[in-house]
Amino acid sequence: MNITQGLRRALQMKAGGIAVLEGDKSWTWGEVGARVARLAGALHGLGIGDGDRVAVLAMNSARYLELYLGTAWAGGVIVPLNIRWSVLENTDALQDSGAKVLFVDQAFMEAGQALAQALPDVRLVYADDGTAPAGMADYEALLAAATPVADAMRGRDDLAGIFYTGGTTGRSKGVMLSHGNLVTDSLHALAEGMFSPTGTYLHAAPMFHLANGAAMYAMLLGAGTNVIVRAFSPEAVMDAIARHRVTQVLLVPTMVQMLVDHPAMGSRDLSSLERILYGASPMSEAVLDRTAAALPHVEFMQAYGMTELSPIATLLPPEEHVAGRAKGRHRSAGRAAIGVDVRIVDEDDNEVPRGTIGEIVARGANVMMGYWNRPEETAKAVVDGWMHTGDGGYMDEDGFVYVVDRIKDMIISGGENIYSTEVENTVAQYPGVLQCAVIGIPDERWGEAVHAIIVVRPDAEIDPAQVIAFCKERIAGYKCPRSVEARTEPLPMSGAGKILKRDLRQPFWQDRNRRVA
Repeated sequence: MNITQGLRRALQMKAGGIAVLEGDKSWTWGEVGARVARLAGALHGLGIGDGDRVAVLAMNSARYLELYLGTAWAGGVIVPLNIRWSVLENTDALQDSGAKVLFVDQAFMEAGQALAQALPDVRLVYADDGTAPAGMADYEALLAAATPVADAMRGRDDLAGIFYTGGTTGRSKGVMLSHGNLVTDSLHALAEGMFSPTGTYLHAAPMFHLANGAAMYAMLLGAGTNVIVRAFSPEAVMDAIARHRVTQVLLVPTMVQMLVDHPAMGSRDLSSLERILYGASPMSEAVLDRTAAALPHVEFMQAYGMTELSPIATLLPPEEHVAGRAKGRHRSAGRAAIGVDVRIVDEDDNEVPRGTIGEIVARGANVMMGYWNRPEETAKAVVDGWMHTGDGGYMDEDGFVYVVDRIKDMIISGGENIYSTEVENTVAQYPGVLQCAVIGIPDERWGEAVHAIIVVRPDAEIDPAQVIAFCKERIAGYKCPRSVEARTEPLPMSGAGKILKRDLRQPFWQDRNRRVA
């Protein structure tokens, strides 16, 4: 079992079928297969063998899809870097992964050069249209000069990718996913009807995100068509749907809201769209209702999970968004996906009664191999095969899971995971900060917004705008506080000396039925 089997099958059964559409360009599965084999040969020429890491820092493109497949075909391990992270954050991930090669496009040419300067042993390749800058190898030139190679035929237990997430310690963690993890998750999604194997899927979410990468693997297994836009915008999504007759798209709720609120929504032909898949955070009833009114022919399906689960744990099917409303099931995260065990446990890992809040844990062949170079954190996260999500929730009598709180100190804003500790470590460096806590507060557009609460030293003054600017120089913009509250009274503390963040969140969330977005 390996992810390249899907490409081999597509070449066998549908070589002339359209595999990728990007703007005015199109590629058949036969053409993609030929380019992937040459790319694998080029990677071998760059010193990539079994288990060697290949990093990518780029916007969405057909080349990105080729890199996912070509790296696996060469026997390597893909390392997609977060396009929203700072150079310092990606330097940490690149160094931690030990990647030998870094592919960048025009948008990240300067960032790539800064990364290569910090890590001179990393080979830099320009993967975009036009001429490669001095000091970079050229993607198309490498392919043209390379000899196609046979599939490395990696096994189900071999490492396929390292996907970096934020960390509670303030450092990013690399989630190790095997070929078996990724194929299993794709099969789960196909079995649940999440993707139509013969449909046309739009890659609007960033391709470095596993959710979009997993969708690519699922479409690969069915030899479906992948439509790619460079980055999300309502205009780009509507144009692609109308032009290429897209049938399904995965978006985070913030993107759905931006799409449905766009003035051109009612004037574009979106009749081909059959399903909107969404995840990362629940969709509010208001946005769900507005979207259903604007696109009455479209179904909705929610996926809940995390990178460590490849990424699906539960699914809420289309019918529960409609018929399930009477029982409030549209507010749930759905039920365990096929092939995944889900339960709610207490602090001692004992399953709790239905309706009782505990931690959501999941088990299956989709559970990660572990965190790269972090055996202790792996042991804490995966206990007897059960992945601890860090989310608090309960399960009803029919198996529907409801997420109500976050045990792990994390904020989800616009579909991005933000660990409070990372932000707190940065805020604490600002002169005059005696104590700080970072929490998520309700935000109609982003779900949650990052809010910093600072206890100011007696002899200091703090300008919230300067604190935010200070953070933007050091961490990714989406992680930075959107609001800062300065105070002189101490933060509430537990008997064990921990900041009581529930008390800090309570005034912001008191009129809502959950304490997270």
